[in-house]
Amino acid sequence: MIRTILIVLLFVAVAGTGYWGYSEHQEKNAVLLQAENNYQRAFHDLNFHMDSLHDKIGETIAMNTRNQLSPALAQVWRLTSEAHNDVGQLPLALLPFNKTEEFLTKMGEFSYRAAVRDLDKNPLTDKEYNTLKELYANSTEIQNELRRTESLAQKNNLRWMDVEMALATNKQPEDNTIIDGFKTVDKSVEGYTDVDFGTEVSNMEKMKDRDLSQLKGKKISKDEAKKIAIDFFQLKKNVKITVESTGKEAKYDAYSLTLYNPETKGTTYMDLTKKGGYPLYVLYDRNVGKPKISLNEAMMQAEDFLKKHMESTMEMVTSDQYDNIGVFTYARLQDDVRIYPETVSVKVALDNGDIMGYEGTDFLLAHVDKRTPVFKISEKEARTNLNPNFQVKEISKALIRNDINEEVYCYEFLGTLGDDTFRVFINAENGNEEEVKKMKEAEPSYNDI
Repeated sequence: MIRTILIVLLFVAVAGTGYWGYSEHQEKNAVLLQAENNYQRAFHDLNFHMDSLHDKIGETIAMNTRNQLSPALAQVWRLTSEAHNDVGQLPLALLPFNKTEEFLTKMGEFSYRAAVRDLDKNPLTDKEYNTLKELYANSTEIQNELRRTESLAQKNNLRWMDVEMALATNKQPEDNTIIDGFKTVDKSVEGYTDVDFGTEVSNMEKMKDRDLSQLKGKKISKDEAKKIAIDFFQLKKNVKITVESTGKEAKYDAYSLTLYNPETKGTTYMDLTKKGGYPLYVLYDRNVGKPKISLNEAMMQAEDFLKKHMESTMEMVTSDQYDNIGVFTYARLQDDVRIYPETVSVKVALDNGDIMGYEGTDFLLAHVDKRTPVFKISEKEARTNLNPNFQVKEISKALIRNDINEEVYCYEFLGTLGDDTFRVFINAENGNEEEVKKMKEAEPSYNDI
């Protein structure tokens, strides 16, 4: 009897294990099938959008009136965005496809800038038409190669999951049609790297390539970096400091320092530029208790910190509170002009006023010792370009970067429209409305603090 029961139990256990294994296998296959379907859909969408993009660029070349050209260029911009999104859904992260993605980005930026401007007053130039022709030729090559890849993939019943596995394991078979097809696409794009997209797109690219080569001073050693940190924080000798160089993949050439204080049991992280030893950022890692000081008192701590560590005159432009930390942003002030590209942020603990963080990268990247402000129109003339319902509370002069990353001098109007507060920047050369920024509800006016 006992033996019979044991046999039954064993049979049930084996059957249960088999069923569990079968269920797991079925679920795994379902997940893989779903992933494969998503990849197939994204690839077909990419081909469809590239076909549409090719046709639409061809149409723009044949157009001459703003009524038709502006919407067509807007469609080009939309389709490049869609194609870019499709690429992002494919398992190509490990495959060198950056040339094509960069080209799509530039193509989208070029078409957007042309679409939103007044083409009646400022029609496309011969150079821009030549750019469109080159884009059309390149899109033809991309279109043809993607079509060929799609056709072969369907003919040979190729799976995208095999592509993902090949890329992830770095074992790319020489006859993988999909991988080879995308490599060919990216290779063909290299022949169009010299396409003239105009100064607006070039300005966008320059912003990506900003570096710290303009900084003054000599290259410092690790020991000198330690000394700078000790002076910066006014540290005692028992603080443990480690210094490492940032890796080759780091955006900026710097030292990363870790400072551990055994007395407070707090750890501070700091990045210093190798050239000149300037702080890029500081982060103090500790739990912050309930607020015991006001935002105004915290602001005073931030300003004392900046006076100790910065030669430039800084003026607060925004203040926020996140949990138990006050965050203050300052712009450099020169000749009563706020230089917005040159900003720093300071975080202050509201329990005891400790400096919890400092971010100075933007300041270092944009800093120019002396600028020459240019204000061709008067404040009164600038006011005429404001919304008539906008109630002005404060007026300042400012230097900002516009949406194509050009530095422009502006009149800055702080005011209200209904229950909301805005900053409106009016170009001081031509009166154009360069930027409108809505202020957060909790963000006080300059005079409120």
